Amino acid sequence: MIELTASDGASFSAYRAEPADTPKGAVVVLQDVFGVTAEIRKVADAFAARGYVAIAPSLFDRVKPGASLDHDESGKAEGTSISAKIGKEQAISDIQTSVDAVKGAGKVAVVGYCWGGDLAYTAANKVDSIACVIGYDGRETVTDYREKRKVPTLLHFGESDPELPLEAITQFRAWRPDVSAFTYPDAARGFGCDERGNFRAEAAEKALERTLFWISQYVEGQQPILLKNAGAYAQAKTEKKKKKKDGDDLGPPMD
Repeated sequence: MIELTASDGASFSAYRAEPADTPKGAVVVLQDVFGVTAEIRKVADAFAARGYVAIAPSLFDRVKPGASLDHDESGKAEGTSISAKIGKEQAISDIQTSVDAVKGAGKVAVVGYCWGGDLAYTAANKVDSIACVIGYDGRETVTDYREKRKVPTLLHFGESDPELPLEAITQFRAWRPDVSAFTYPDAARGFGCDERGNFRAEAAEKALERTLFWISQYVEGQQPILLKNAGAYAQAKTEKKKKKKDGDDLGPPMD
C-alpha cells in the first residue's frame, strides 16, 4: 500500500503492483462498493504480471479508511452508503490523482468494476492523461448516453443482471455506437470475479481477453485521436471504403 496526496491536500491509500520488467504502461483499477478487497488487489497483481504498473486507489478512504467489506448484503449496503457520501465528483478527482501517480510508466488505462465501472465510464470524459477505459457492470452507465466518449471505451455487461435490464443495455448501444459494449449470456453482476458466487468462467475469460486486447491496443499501441463529431478512435491504416450493401448492420457487436 502507498499513500497519495489529492488535489485538495487530503491523503488516501492505494494498492500498487509493479511488473518484473520495464513497464508497458499502467492500469488504474477502480474498486466496486466493497472497497479495495483481496479480489481487487488480485486484479492489480494480474495486470502487473502482464507487464503494467497497476494501482488500485482506495476511494472510500475519505469516509472509511482501508475499507474492505464482505461480499454480502450487509457489505453491499454499507458500501453503497459510503459511495453516496464520497460522490462521483470527489471520486473522479481522486482517480485523476491516481492516474497522475502512474503516468510516468507510459500510457494509462482505467478499468473499473460495478461502481468502479460507472466511474471508469465517466473518467473517459473527465480525467486527463488516459488512453482508454474499460467498465464492468456499470449500472448508471446506461443512463449516461448523451456525450461521445473522448477516449476508446469498452464495456462488459451480464445479460442476467437483475439490476440492469438487457433492454436498457440494448438501448444504450443504439445511443452510443462509438462505445464497444458486449453482453454475456447467463452472466450477472460480478461474473468476472472468481471469488464470488456469480462467477462465470467462460464469460469472464472472454471479457478478460477483450479487455487485455483493448489495453494492448491503446496503451502499447498508437495514441487515440479525436475525430470531428465522431468520438475517439485509434490511428490506423485505412483502406478505401467499399460501398455499403443493403442490409449491412452498422450497430455495435453483441454476443
